[in-house]
Amino acid sequence: MDALCLQEVDSSDLPETLGPLHLADTTKDNRLGLAIYYRTSRFTAVDTKSFALKKSVHDRVLAPAHERLIGTRVVDNETKHELVIGSFHAAPLTASNSLRRKQIHAAHAELLTMGSGLMTLMVGDFNYPFFTKNLDAHMKNSGYALSLSNRRTYTRYKVFKGHFDFATSLGLDIESVETLPRGKSDHLPILVSAEYGGDY
Repeated sequence: MDALCLQEVDSSDLPETLGPLHLADTTKDNRLGLAIYYRTSRFTAVDTKSFALKKSVHDRVLAPAHERLIGTRVVDNETKHELVIGSFHAAPLTASNSLRRKQIHAAHAELLTMGSGLMTLMVGDFNYPFFTKNLDAHMKNSGYALSLSNRRTYTRYKVFKGHFDFATSLGLDIESVETLPRGKSDHLPILVSAEYGGDY
């Protein structure tokens, strides 16, 4: 594993290292924190930033997540490719799909500010289990690829089963997105395998 994107974590309780992975940074103001780890033998981190996105009513009332995106710009130590990795957490199901699409587009725009023209991989909890074909069309129109995993990532409640967690990418060839066995979270983790695109 070369990078690890986390959502809904206690940022104050995360270790600096997880085996070969080093903590790039975490969000600071969230009850539901975000974090990115990267493998130092593979990448060098250049910059990490957190971003606030358009708020839902849920955010305004309960304030679970001020910052819904954290991004890290890295350089591949061997190939010298540059890449921006994002950990993303969209508004919950109480918000509309329209708001979540706006958050996704805004997140992509924020990651582009970290390096215009760079390859981008954004992974996380999109809270978008319904009408994903519509979201896929929106992503294609903006130049991004949407990649769902091979199995559902949330199965705790009958009504809300589906793909909640997936990846969007720019300039990368996504080889697979695999749903892994359940851990302590109510979401199943996903493993994204990707290669650099030929145009980069």
